[in-house]
Amino acid sequence: MAGRVGRRETLGGAGVLVALLIWVDRAGRWPLLLGAVALSAAGAAGWWLWRAGRRRRRADRQGREEDHLAAGQRSLPEMDAMSRQDFARCVAWLCRRDGCTRVQVSGRPGDLVADVTGRLPDGRLLVVQCAHDAPGGSVPRDDMQKLVGTARLHHRADVALFVTTCRFGKPAQDLAAAHGIVAVNRDLLELWNDGTPLEMLIALGGAGQGDRRHRARWKRAYGA
Repeated sequence: MAGRVGRRETLGGAGVLVALLIWVDRAGRWPLLLGAVALSAAGAAGWWLWRAGRRRRRADRQGREEDHLAAGQRSLPEMDAMSRQDFARCVAWLCRRDGCTRVQVSGRPGDLVADVTGRLPDGRLLVVQCAHDAPGGSVPRDDMQKLVGTARLHHRADVALFVTTCRFGKPAQDLAAAHGIVAVNRDLLELWNDGTPLEMLIALGGAGQGDRRHRARWKRAYGA
């Protein structure tokens, strides 16, 4: 019975279509019909593209969230075992955790020591250089000099961080203090990783207080 009803509905639909085509042919309405068909096809294609784009954006967002979770908090021994690029991703995650926005990881040749860039919660531009070295090593003065020379002249950073898994040699430390570079050695990295906010690390050094609008927004948000 159901099969007969289905066949009758199919035949009925086909009959209506044939009658419509005969009417269009006798009335000379072919251009109108073709235009309607083309318009419907364009609308359907546009709807399909919108849905596909929406699915792609959702997948991208989920992928980024999974990446953030995968690059989340790690112990110092786990950081020691990372590649240089993975360590930069871990530092970027710490920046996001503390409210930074527009955080991007570069770490490619030609990045001019900007392994991580982003915006602090008050809008200041942050540039981070990451040194993934053995725990017993030390960052030399020349490496710090590269960050001093490019952080503000090229990147125009308000705050520059040098984050390392080891320590800083005294010449590098003195250079950082003289030029307002926030030198995050292994001990400070452990504190940051354990929950100390980035703003507390920046208070140890760095420069750039943001413009008047950013400072006003910061005071409203934090009462500082």
